[in-house]
Amino acid sequence: MLERSIPQYDLMRESCFSVAEPFIKQHGTILDIGCSRGEALSRFVHRYGAHNRYLGLEISKPMLELARARFDNFIKLGLVEIREHDLRTGYPAVLACVTNCVLTLQFTPIEYRQRILSDIYEATMPGGALVLVEKVLGDTARLDKVFVDLYYRMKESNGYSQDEIERKRLSLEGVLVPVTARFNEDLLRSAGFRQVDCFWRWMNFCGWVAVK
Repeated sequence: MLERSIPQYDLMRESCFSVAEPFIKQHGTILDIGCSRGEALSRFVHRYGAHNRYLGLEISKPMLELARARFDNFIKLGLVEIREHDLRTGYPAVLACVTNCVLTLQFTPIEYRQRILSDIYEATMPGGALVLVEKVLGDTARLDKVFVDLYYRMKESNGYSQDEIERKRLSLEGVLVPVTARFNEDLLRSAGFRQVDCFWRWMNFCGWVAVK
């Protein structure tokens, strides 16, 4: 489903991994916020193994079960932890060299986002990085419509019907609340990150790396 719904999904995932690698510190913690089934985290686990520790945060119980089953052997070895955690209630006690937050922050109410990013900054090792991917709004209503129309056209080409697209749009109203790319960058800088750059963008989807 994600491959059909997220543009350049495989490229985006590979780009997130590649841009994070230069900031990985040996024996450091790699944190994945909203880890889902552990797809992103698995890339780090299989590349770096026992050289690092891995923490996945998730609030969906079905996703927690799937991720824990996926990393069962690594969990038993003490390398991986999959923890149920809602960022609206606070931030885990962790110091991470890399934090992954891919298509997750957009599902938290806007009033929590600055505090969450500030918490991520404080919980990042000096020289460490946050990899953030979000769905975004265009800078103007006209440009936003252009991007959204192209996005829906992409979904149609991937097999979604107009009815399915509309039902999905309605189901996400008030749940997924995007902001502009510029607004996200301002949040990152206000949190304390001084090195912020966009490494991937497709219309109304954008990825940044932010370095402490």
